[in-house]
Amino acid sequence: MFEMAIVLAVFAAVVVPAGRYLYNTAAGKTVFGESVFGKIEFVIYKICSIDSKEMSWKQYAAALVFTNAAAAVICYLILRFQSYLFLNPNNAGAMDPLLSFNTVISFVTNTDLQHYAGETALSYFSQAAVITFLMFFSAATGCAAFMAFMRALSGASATVGNYYSDMVRTITRILLPLSAVVCIVLMWQGVPQNFKKTITVNTIETKMQDIQTGPVASLESIKHIGNNGGGFFSAGSASPLENPTPLSNIAEILSMMILPGACVIAFGIMTYERRRQSRQNFAGFARSEAKSIFMVMSIIFVLLLVLCYAAEKMPNRAFAASEAGILSANMEGKETRFGTTQSALFTVVSTAFTTGSVNNMHDSLNPFGGMAALSGMMLNVVFGSIGAGLMNMIMYVLLAVFLCGLMIGRTPEYLGKKIEAREMQLVALCLILHPLLILLFSAAAVFLKAGAAGISNPGFHGLTQALYEFTSSAANNGSSFAGLKNNAPFWNVTTGIVMFFARYAVLVLQIAVAGSLLSKRSLNESSGTLRTDTMTFALMLLFVVFVFNALTFLPAVSLGPVAEHLSLYS
Repeated sequence: MFEMAIVLAVFAAVVVPAGRYLYNTAAGKTVFGESVFGKIEFVIYKICSIDSKEMSWKQYAAALVFTNAAAAVICYLILRFQSYLFLNPNNAGAMDPLLSFNTVISFVTNTDLQHYAGETALSYFSQAAVITFLMFFSAATGCAAFMAFMRALSGASATVGNYYSDMVRTITRILLPLSAVVCIVLMWQGVPQNFKKTITVNTIETKMQDIQTGPVASLESIKHIGNNGGGFFSAGSASPLENPTPLSNIAEILSMMILPGACVIAFGIMTYERRRQSRQNFAGFARSEAKSIFMVMSIIFVLLLVLCYAAEKMPNRAFAASEAGILSANMEGKETRFGTTQSALFTVVSTAFTTGSVNNMHDSLNPFGGMAALSGMMLNVVFGSIGAGLMNMIMYVLLAVFLCGLMIGRTPEYLGKKIEAREMQLVALCLILHPLLILLFSAAAVFLKAGAAGISNPGFHGLTQALYEFTSSAANNGSSFAGLKNNAPFWNVTTGIVMFFARYAVLVLQIAVAGSLLSKRSLNESSGTLRTDTMTFALMLLFVVFVFNALTFLPAVSLGPVAEHLSLYS
């Protein structure tokens, strides 16, 4: 419990200054190291011929989609021809076409779902030029979309900004500096960073063992800072070469948490500053509102953490019912250097903050432990990845405002803008798409022979395996129940489709909502304005989030982890 308290206390201490820094970057203000960053960005603008003129929301969304498509095509070709390229000391062959498709879609969408073993399937060049590059690229894409969304809602600009400038500034001023710091910490703790060939050693059991190293620390740092997931090795952060000590484990947990939490703070600062400058009667309004959103996210996070921690402190009933009668905490699939406490914390953080990194095998979690991980991704608003969690939560905020407006017989307003039919249509599409992708493809997986062939466990746990795979894909998370045999044509194609639409369709819809609100005339606050900075509205928002997701996901969860728990403990 003390370990958890330390991590959460450090997060609370650093998230506010990190949010201020993120706000300054988004607002184009001077930040620490401006002279260095400015020169680097000037060179990049010159080389890439970037035009920094302001864009409409349609131009911004088009630039986002087309640049991501170009990056995906280049990275696909690298994976297909990696056997002919350099930095391939272990002679990795060309990746299968469908697996290459899945891998590229996975990493360009910030999902990082891995259907391959990184230590054998990829060359060092592919690990650096495809995997690590896309980790920076996809994280910057999400952060840039968040910046545009934030400017539009706050009214801080007449346009949503420039996509290319936001991308460059995010990488140079946020992702690269933070990744460098985390990389140094991980190397200090023993994570390798080299381009050496696989090492063959004679173990104390007088057997030969291959130990692969490589550019691991650099990948691990951006993997967590950018809320990417996956890993250099197939075991991810459960591998001692990716996550060797409890200190490296804490560093990786905090790396996942900082930027998503900072986005909420940055949103509050930007909206508050805009209202204060326009001299409207919004003193402290938006900042308090950001605090209420942060509070709702924190409440859900703590509930999930308590559920997972309590579940993993219980014995595994399969062992308890055996002749051995093991009644200790559930240590199946966990590293002894982390135990159940840091494993439970890592599990909830990685799924709530949609990073997808794992330091234990989620397939081995007790049913309610797996349900906690599932729930974080199904809700998809518990901080989430960089900017995405907040943008998803704002969709629920707009829904809650609309419902409250109907109840009091008044036109709904949010941040001084009317919420009308067009905005609610876009919000409805955005909210429905997430459960639709999960439930539709999960049903197909258990119904079709090609999907059922990959499910390794019968009954309730097998359903949870399929449900978890598509939930992770739709939430752009990337973790999985490792018992699923997902490197097959069915799973490579279907999860690729889910990841694509869950990322780009949702981002475009959210930017469209922001663009629609930006085009509207601002209204002054009056005595009849619904206050969204109060505890009452925070509780209403929490209620809307829970009810919406219970109506969509409760039947599937009841047939999966809940039914499995009841069958084990009956």
